[in-house]
Formats: sequence, structure tokens, C-alpha cells
Amino acid sequence: MNIKVFNSPIPKEELLALAKSGYGDMVKGVIDVNKRLLALGGELHSDCEQVLLDRGSKQADLWGFNIYPGKTREEYLEYTSMINIRPRQGNMDREIKDLNLRRQIKNIIDEMVML
Repeated sequence: MNIKVFNSPIPKEELLALAKSGYGDMVKGVIDVNKRLLALGGELHSDCEQVLLDRGSKQADLWGFNIYPGKTREEYLEYTSMINIRPRQGNMDREIKDLNLRRQIKNIIDEMVML
């Protein structure tokens, strides 16, 4: 599974192709909330995370999520990943609990993902 990095809008067709080449109905991704970069694809969120780290992202700015391109705008995003367990940043679970951070992530992804 290929990992692609985006800093501009992603056509729905490309997102669907990434899903099809991987899990079928879902794409794993990691966002750099500071640089507004998305790494999408791969088998594990940690694969996407490593690609962004190799490009100079900071660990504290990276958060994992899943996109379901076949779902509605209200349902397509899931804030769950093993890389989100961050005791030092107050996130003790796979799911991102901070509502402000979730809103920030959703706003960036909504701007970049064309559904």
C-alpha cells in the first residue's frame, strides 16, 4: 500500500483509489496539524506517521484518523489510532478526546478532502 502526502485538496477519485488499494472502504491517515499536511494510505497509521516524521514533522503535531470516503460528510471521519495514545499530551486513549483538537483536524481535512 502506497502512502501519499497532500498539502492541497484531494479529489474524491484519488481517495477512493487509495481506499480500494488498501482496506476497501477506508483510508488510514495522519495529519500534521501545524504544517497542514496529510499522509494517506499504508497498512498502519505508524507508516504514515513515519513518512511525515521523515519530512520534518514534529511528533506532537501528528494525529491519526480514518477516512471512509463512501460515507456522508458528517460520518466519514474517525479519530482513532494507536499513535493517538499520548499521555504527555493528555490523550490516554486511541481516540482523540480533545474537542478543540478534533475540530481543528476536521476543519483541515474538510478543506482538503473532496467528498
